[in-house]
Amino acid sequence: MTNGWVDIKNTDMMLVMGGNPAENHPCGFKWAIEAKRTRNAKLIVVDPRYTRTAAVSDLFIQLRAGTDIALLGAFVNYALQNDRVHHDYLVNYTNAAFIVKDGFKLPEDGLYSGYDAEKHTYDKSTWNYEEGGNLTGKAVSGTAGTGQPPAKANIVAASAHPAEQAPAQHGIPAAGATLPTLPPNIAYDTSLQHPRCVYQLLKKQYSRYTPELVERITGIPKEQIVQAADLFTSVRKNGDPRQVGTIIYAVGWTQHSSGTQTIRAGAMLQLLLGNIGRAGGGMNALRGHSNIQGATDMAGIFDILPGYLKVPTPADADLTAYLSRTTPKTAKPNEWASFNYWSNTPRFMVSFLKSMYGDAAKKENGFAFDYLPKVDRNYSWTEIWDGMYRGEVKGIFAFGMNGVMIGPNNQKNINALKKADWLVVCEIYPDETSEFWKSPGITPEEMKSINTTVYRLPGAGFAEKDGTMVNSARWLQWKWAAVPPPGDAKLDQEILSRIFLNVRDLYKAQGGRFPDPILNASWNYTNKQNPSLSEIAKELNGKALVDVTDDATQTTIKAGQQLPGFAFLRDDGSTTSGNWLYCGSWTEAGAMMQRRGTDDPSGQGIYQNWAWSWPANRRVLYNRASCDANGKPWDASRSQVWWNESSKKWVGNDVPDFKADSVPTEHMGPFIMNPEGVARLFVPLGQVADGPFPEHYETFESPVKNLLHPQQNNNPVAKKFKSDLDKFGTPEEGYNIVCTTYRLTEHYHYWTKNNPMNVQLVPEPFVEIPAELANEMGIRGGEKVKISSARNHYIAKAMVTRRIRGMMIDGKKTYQIGIPIHWGYRGIQEDAGRTALTMVNGLTAAVIDPNAFTPEFKGFLVKLEKV
Repeated sequence: MTNGWVDIKNTDMMLVMGGNPAENHPCGFKWAIEAKRTRNAKLIVVDPRYTRTAAVSDLFIQLRAGTDIALLGAFVNYALQNDRVHHDYLVNYTNAAFIVKDGFKLPEDGLYSGYDAEKHTYDKSTWNYEEGGNLTGKAVSGTAGTGQPPAKANIVAASAHPAEQAPAQHGIPAAGATLPTLPPNIAYDTSLQHPRCVYQLLKKQYSRYTPELVERITGIPKEQIVQAADLFTSVRKNGDPRQVGTIIYAVGWTQHSSGTQTIRAGAMLQLLLGNIGRAGGGMNALRGHSNIQGATDMAGIFDILPGYLKVPTPADADLTAYLSRTTPKTAKPNEWASFNYWSNTPRFMVSFLKSMYGDAAKKENGFAFDYLPKVDRNYSWTEIWDGMYRGEVKGIFAFGMNGVMIGPNNQKNINALKKADWLVVCEIYPDETSEFWKSPGITPEEMKSINTTVYRLPGAGFAEKDGTMVNSARWLQWKWAAVPPPGDAKLDQEILSRIFLNVRDLYKAQGGRFPDPILNASWNYTNKQNPSLSEIAKELNGKALVDVTDDATQTTIKAGQQLPGFAFLRDDGSTTSGNWLYCGSWTEAGAMMQRRGTDDPSGQGIYQNWAWSWPANRRVLYNRASCDANGKPWDASRSQVWWNESSKKWVGNDVPDFKADSVPTEHMGPFIMNPEGVARLFVPLGQVADGPFPEHYETFESPVKNLLHPQQNNNPVAKKFKSDLDKFGTPEEGYNIVCTTYRLTEHYHYWTKNNPMNVQLVPEPFVEIPAELANEMGIRGGEKVKISSARNHYIAKAMVTRRIRGMMIDGKKTYQIGIPIHWGYRGIQEDAGRTALTMVNGLTAAVIDPNAFTPEFKGFLVKLEKV
């Protein structure tokens, strides 16, 4: 999330798509209402259903689930064709002017250049920039552009961010793999006329996304497509740079086989409009759980280390090889500048290793780099459970994760647990995972044959423990325990510590193949069996092991003192930090995350003294982009940072996301993380697995063929599993209704169904069915219906509604239905036998996005019938 909840009040235009914040983020959604109240901001809502968010919108349009990229492509096409772009921003702060290598091919047939049909992967060598210099004003042949070029501007760079989600490692390279690199000097054309410059390639790709074609794909009438595109891009009407718009999204975008590309399409639209880095702008990802952001920051997924450092692979023979592979080399046009902040990777990594292994991490042994596991394959959630089903994974720890309920095709998950040797569940209630053997259809005789040993550990609830939560806006906020854990329930850190210490004792007593990482792990807590989370928070911040002096300020941090920020981190072993992004959150001045100051001099909702925001207490990422090339804010009424000529520094209401003393004439860009120094409309080097531009692909179960390129229906590099339980349905087999899943305000996933008040509010499951479809089938509200996919079925009461309407998809009447995800076979109503026992995710398919490895929950095919 580039901006934050409170900042939404500063916007002029909101596009809510892939989310329903009025219901799923009701406390945060007040800031969208505040923008409407105080700024007359307009709200566009795009959703398969008419939701509570849509009820307060200025414009609602219903689309077919899974066609978001097609609609966003139409928005991009409209912006380009109608000159609704921020020209100075594009030329100065993005790679629009960069020229792409000869040989790169756009996907007119659905495939980019380099596709290997046998391996279902791309050779991405052509997804790169041409090497060379300035081609502005030089004659070029075959110019594809038709729009007016911007006036030649001062050239400034742009890029990602020390604290933004750092470049993820999309796919694990095999041992010995050589990763491609950017050319050191990149060819460019600031007139944006060269046929292979990013801007012209972009125009060519999205010229196909016409309102007429997108209507046939999405089901949205072309008049509404134009109306929505015109409204959202109106912030750049007549070239006015002052207005700003924001995009607000959630898992409705991520949970698709092309989910990462959907988010990229939104980001690309925001870059074209110049809305990134500005108050009231940005790409704002809504976190539905209280600490999802913190879990991601702390490497809750397999392919990153804390702070978004890349995981080692077998190709990394030692620390030097790892740093060579993962530290980007600066690449830019000669006249452009790049801060390339990820060049600090050695400082971040060595400080992390010192935090992990303490005195055992020495320069002589590469700071114990060899202790880290070398990840050689995909260990994403769905892969692990597929491995368990195939008998390769023998046991699993499920901490705060109801694996039976959250995974796709969950009958397969249940069957996987039947094959496991052991399962450890840490929860506050018995759930479906901890009692998987009671799932629907298992007989008493079959129960006796299940040999999985299950350990149930009573963990403390969120109100029974202290520590930080990191919200959508990247704010680390400390909370204090409200009540102690009941009975024998334990805090998470005590449970994990006791398991670790006992495992370590086993290694001490019995040895092992490689005991060093376990025996030498740093565990220097006052109470080793139950560490204080304040001690751990200080460890994540980091400290100096010897006196460390900052060259720029001549400030010295004494040995043993907490570091004030990540600028003090070193690669020589003299500093520690468990997560470089959190460096500055608990300093010698105290716990910044515990602050509760409510002063806000700017009136923009920055609240610099409330808690602490990573990185460096910065509230809006890329905020240098809120100014023009000379350092003057695009909109003086919403000034965030600016260049102060007298002090020769960047100053402002927010912490500048920039090199503080970089004068505007140096042309250093506002996005300081990408090695080429610009924001990426075109993503080089295959850092996105399925293409450098987003392209519409159909969901794996679709009612129509892909109208953009019928010979390539689905995402060609998305993964679908092939076990005997991984089945897929087609319209020809009668699976002709599009189904999507969603959440309810009253039920918090699978937890609050154990709370009598929540159960009273929504006592039983239902299926939301369009009134027109219900009339055709003779279904009345309250009657039970059966929903069947190729994998399983679901039974619940019909909720006949006008909130979902039938759509014309390529000339064919198509219906959608929606099902809340919350019910299973454990809970107050379930235990009393008053609700159906089948589970919604029994219907969904195990197909995953090739970048984020997220399953496709939001668009699949079903049959509907009366029970």
